[in-house]
Amino acid sequence: MLAEWTAECAADDPILVVPWHDPDGMSAFVDLRSIPRDFDAVPEAEQHPPLMQALRALNATRSPVFTAKCDAWPLDGEELAQLHLNLDVTPTDAPAGFASYIDLIWRDHSLFSSFHRQEQMLRSLTRMAALIDRPWAALECVLRPALLDLEEPREGFSVSLYVKTLGPNLQAAWKEWAAALAAVVALVRGKDFAR
Repeated sequence: MLAEWTAECAADDPILVVPWHDPDGMSAFVDLRSIPRDFDAVPEAEQHPPLMQALRALNATRSPVFTAKCDAWPLDGEELAQLHLNLDVTPTDAPAGFASYIDLIWRDHSLFSSFHRQEQMLRSLTRMAALIDRPWAALECVLRPALLDLEEPREGFSVSLYVKTLGPNLQAAWKEWAAALAAVVALVRGKDFAR
């Protein structure tokens, strides 16, 4: 698996604000830690069972993180072309792709507020993910500023996990995505990463 991380923390980069509401009022933050059965409020999870399993694992009591946002979609156009280039796979071998992202927030308050510690965690995560034998999969982690106002206002950082895969057709790319996402979630939940 190709695994990389970047930081997008400049003044004009987006900030994750939790809780959040879409301007159109169609979606909002769902705290799956306190209401773990509320997955029907996350339509992306209903449509993609592997994403639901990932959200369950990442929001479980013993998880070092909780989730703030997610989405999943078939790749096309520029995103698909870029993944072909990054993975060095020809479009004729793998003309389809699938991707998802999950925004994570660390439960530990000192880790949530530390850019340096999260940078170390991302280095560790991408190093371990690179060992996963999934040549048609990529993990991209983006460290971003976050404002958390659930119990009291806090400033810190969040991590966006992007899992992208290729396949000979959309169904195969989706299956590859499901396996790659499960492997990444296992790393995040694993004791080697979360210490």
